[in-house]
Parts: sequence; C-alpha cells; structure tokens
Amino acid sequence: MLLAQISDLHIKRPGALAYRRVDTAAYLERCVARLNALEPKPDAVVVTGDLVDLGTLVEYETLKKLLAPLTMPVYLLVGNHDDRQALRDVFSDHAHLHTGGEFIHYTVDVGPLRLVALDSQMPQQGAGYLCEARLAWLDTQLAASQGKNVVLALHHPPFISGIGHMDRQRLDPGSAERLAAIVSRHPNVERVICGHVHRPIFTRFAGTIAVAVPAPAHQVALDLREDAPSAFRLEPPAFALHQYTPAAGLVTHHAYVDEGEGPFPFYETDGKLID
Repeated sequence: MLLAQISDLHIKRPGALAYRRVDTAAYLERCVARLNALEPKPDAVVVTGDLVDLGTLVEYETLKKLLAPLTMPVYLLVGNHDDRQALRDVFSDHAHLHTGGEFIHYTVDVGPLRLVALDSQMPQQGAGYLCEARLAWLDTQLAASQGKNVVLALHHPPFISGIGHMDRQRLDPGSAERLAAIVSRHPNVERVICGHVHRPIFTRFAGTIAVAVPAPAHQVALDLREDAPSAFRLEPPAFALHQYTPAAGLVTHHAYVDEGEGPFPFYETDGKLID
C-alpha cells in the first residue's frame, strides 16, 4: 500500500506568481504527472494544507483543475493560507470535507491504513492551534481506530524544526503538548505527517515518528539560526511516499518531482561490479 503526500501547493489565480517569482501551478502540474507515472502507483494522495495562497474561490477552482488528472483518490487538509468555506464550495463533491462541522477533519481508510486528518488552522494566523473540541474529536477517532495502523495528518508541525521564523508559527506549544498526550496513548499511530515548513524533517514525537515534507514548488531556506530571515529557495521540488507492508510496517521515502539521469547499472552483465 502506497500513500503519497504533497503539501504547500500555494496555488494562485491564473497567471499570478507566488512572491512574484514562483509559478506554483506549473510546478503542481509536473508533480501530478509524476505521481500518475509512478510504478507502483499510489493508492491515494493526501495534501497537507496550504492548498492555495489567498483562500479565494478562483484559486480553489484553479487547484481543482490542476488536481483533476490524478488517477487516485485525493484527500485535502487546510493550512494557514486556506479558507474552509471556499474550499468546501469548490470541492463540494469531496465528501470528506463536509463531515466535520466547523472544522475540516475526517477519517478515511486507505487499504490497511487509517488516515486521520486533523484541522490545525487558526483563521487569519500563521501559527496552528487545536481547541478542546478538535482534541476531543481526535481522541475519539484514535480510540475507535484500535487495531488499525493510523497515519495522523495535520498542517502545522507539532515540533520545533530549528528554523526560527517557522518555529514562531508552528503548532501552538500548548496544543502540541495536548496532542502529544493523546497520541502517546495510542501506539497504533504509525506516523504523524505535516507540511508548513516546506522541508523534509524527521523527529520523534509522542512515542512515534513525525515527518514534515518538502513542497512541489519552493522550499523554505534551510537556515538554522534563531534570527534567520524568512526566505525561500528554488530547490528541487519533492514529495513523500509512505509505503506500508505487513513485514516492514510504514516506511517513508522522499521523492523528487524531476527525475535525474538514469537509472544506470551497478554491475556488468557478467555480475562484476562496474569499475
């Protein structure tokens, strides 16, 4: 079973560039083509927020057209750049967006995995927050998922990345502590996956592994100074592949949208290592 994760698409209105420099729509178009060409093909794609840049209807309409060629189910989360109602209006056919009342949170089964999508948005704020209602909902969903291998998805990292300006807008520390207390009671949570930081990051969290992923367009500059300026780089676009097998459990890979040269063999036809 293969679950692909993309994040932080930041789609703009047609013809507009993010930060007057990044054609996020063209980048996403290439990413969608890459996902469709993968062998084996992902069973589903989860998009962990910042779907668009300003939360407008026209941006979501553009996003919907760009995602339409995907040949597998797509599950959407909200980030700090998103607007819940505009997303629901445009993606009215995505039932999972309409089951959580005020919040966009839901559970779906993807093969042997249960995807639990958690809404960490605090409207009009860059940082994330989990109120008591969302935390209670999560606790209930995880309790109901005993015996299932769970992937918990949210937009904001519940951990410190070391990138100062991003850590100042991560998941609220109090929310992160309460989230950790809930997750630690449920050892079947195989992975906590998030976006927001536009970088591949792995860390231990609440007795499991938390993973942030790079973006299919621009990446946040890797600058680990506390006073690092808020900046991005046009590093290679990428995404994550979470592969589940009964023998190995869940294994996470990061893949690049643009294929490099190759593949080239390591060995001669007679079995000798190429020298």
